[in-house]
Amino acid sequence: MATTINVSLSPTTFSLQSFSTKRFRLPSKLHTQTRIQCSSAQASKDEEKNGYQHLKELKNVACGLFAVLAVTGASPVIAANQRLPPLSTDPSRCKLEFVGNTLGMANGVYDKAIDLRFCDFTNEKSNLKGKSLTAALMSEAKFDGADMTEVVMSKAYAIAASFKGVDFTNAVLDRVNFGKADLRGAVFRNTVLSGSTFDDAQLEDAQFEDTIIGYIDLQKLCRNTTISEAGREQLGCR
Repeated sequence: MATTINVSLSPTTFSLQSFSTKRFRLPSKLHTQTRIQCSSAQASKDEEKNGYQHLKELKNVACGLFAVLAVTGASPVIAANQRLPPLSTDPSRCKLEFVGNTLGMANGVYDKAIDLRFCDFTNEKSNLKGKSLTAALMSEAKFDGADMTEVVMSKAYAIAASFKGVDFTNAVLDRVNFGKADLRGAVFRNTVLSGSTFDDAQLEDAQFEDTIIGYIDLQKLCRNTTISEAGREQLGCR
């Protein structure tokens, strides 16, 4: 599959055209090819005096940006086949939850990987509040009854984890994968949920008061039939 990106610049206009062939799965030994073409119209001396040189510099920056986007977006097969790392052998790995990430960046950057898979934090009421768990691996862990108010879990992986009755008030849970998670009775009060997914999650009696969520994400969440009538009313599901 080849991708061509043309960036053209004239003294008065700036445009981008992107063409790609039909997407299909490639053999593992093949690689996609990406071609970046950047061109500019010839400018007169008067146009150069009127700031054309500034636009030319802008074009160069834009061309570099689109090149990065093309490289990162041209290999969807690789991204789809990424696997989780092996379970950490650190005997104290479950205690990392109480420390969290010191960086806690919303884009998923962290200073140390937090592997909490299969850990049990049932009824933990003091050590999880306000912690930064950016990109934490939480699949099949137990947090039932825990106090996770103001926690930051950007890009966390919580497939099949249990959060029954967890208080997520004022938490930032953007782009979290809650697929098949048990969230019955969880409290999402004033909680950021933008970009998070809840495929096959259990959401009976979950509360969504003043939840912060994007329109498209809300539409997807409202498709979950386990949400109670009260929860649907709080979310504004139609």
